[in-house]
Amino acid sequence: MIPRTVLPCLLALAALVTALALTVAEGGALPRHGWYLLDVALFALAALLLRRVPGRQAVPLVLAGSVAVAAVGLLAPLRTSDDAYRYVWDGRVQAAGISPYAHTPDDPALARLRDPGLFPAGDGCTGWDERRTAAGDCTRINRPAVHTVYPPVAQAWFLALHPLGGGVRGVQAAGALLAVATTGLLLGTGRAPWRAALWGWFPGVTVWAVNDAHVDTLGALLTVAGLGCAARGRAVRGGLLLGGAVATKLLPALALPGALSGLLARRPTRGDVLLLGSALGAFALSYLPYVAASGISVLGYLPGYLREEGYEQGHLDRFGLLRLVLPDRLAPWAAGLVLAVVVVRVLRRGDRERPWRGALLVTGTALLLVSPGYPWYGLLVVALVALDGRWEWLAVPAAGQALYLTGGQTAQQLSYGTALCVVLLVPLLRRLAGRAVVTVGGGWAPAPDRGHPVQGGGAPRP
Repeated sequence: MIPRTVLPCLLALAALVTALALTVAEGGALPRHGWYLLDVALFALAALLLRRVPGRQAVPLVLAGSVAVAAVGLLAPLRTSDDAYRYVWDGRVQAAGISPYAHTPDDPALARLRDPGLFPAGDGCTGWDERRTAAGDCTRINRPAVHTVYPPVAQAWFLALHPLGGGVRGVQAAGALLAVATTGLLLGTGRAPWRAALWGWFPGVTVWAVNDAHVDTLGALLTVAGLGCAARGRAVRGGLLLGGAVATKLLPALALPGALSGLLARRPTRGDVLLLGSALGAFALSYLPYVAASGISVLGYLPGYLREEGYEQGHLDRFGLLRLVLPDRLAPWAAGLVLAVVVVRVLRRGDRERPWRGALLVTGTALLLVSPGYPWYGLLVVALVALDGRWEWLAVPAAGQALYLTGGQTAQQLSYGTALCVVLLVPLLRRLAGRAVVTVGGGWAPAPDRGHPVQGGGAPRP
């Protein structure tokens, strides 16, 4: 017999999985916006009901739900991004003994590696994920005339996936395994199980981590593991994992200040030096084989990518919130200044026992400032939210999804402006609720802290 507290959550979870399956399986390149809204509403309901489930029953429920949420991402081919085709290509090139940074996909020198899966012929080249090369060939690889942009640990991952068949379905399956492994790692921290569900049941995991198979999922997994080691005082292991995360997608570098929380308020310890040194060492060593083979070409398309996506002066299309109040030429400088202030605050006042708290603050702030148009960048934020429990930061990746669906400067400012309001207002409301008082012996005493609940068998706040 299913316990009374479990049944409502189980029904909400089943509804969420069904809605996600319909979202992914719907025909066309992009599902209708209403599906995403339904997914978010059901996710919020399921996560809320989970907090009433006792811990011994919540853990298997969270894990089973994570498996189901990941599995439905496998129901369809790529739907919203074609990046995985480049992953497959880079893995194939490396399997042939060639540096992925040495040639562009349309280089005739690699013509022998082409197959109909990545270079289709005879279908008119009209699919949403198809385009023509300069020579007129059809390919599913985006930006076929530029070098790869992915760092070396990501490249090692692509090579490891090549034996799975050399197609995107294997990459998607690997994304599902990474997503579930991250949920398991979060459950293994001993914290309240509902927090792990903030990752494992999050709709973006289905779409971005599994169906689109973005390598950001690997970066998130390594970051979670690295911060967990840092919190337990395992400096070298934590640094190696964090360095590996940065060498996967660069964005996890924003989590490093969290791992060094409070550094400026105390004398640096041996652990601080070991963590930072091992992170830098892991990052540098991962590049060495590729630098030896390709030299400066390991930078790939990164400079061009920054220009194309509107992050450089003269080509500015990001920093939407700052551009509401500042001239375009000042927006990047203002973003850097605000981010530096946040980093210094974390390094001065951050909690060493909860490094993910500072990591979330820095990473979430950076995305709010930059306002990226790709929602899968927010996978790292989702993982950090699952560690920390401050669910309001999920508004940031949600803003990225809204912008990705609609596009345009107005949508950028509206979506990330809404996310900023959520991030600022929810803690204020939480603080006001925490000041709800009860009379105790003629005095006043604050109500219990609801920000870190321990009911239902959850772990106490560290």
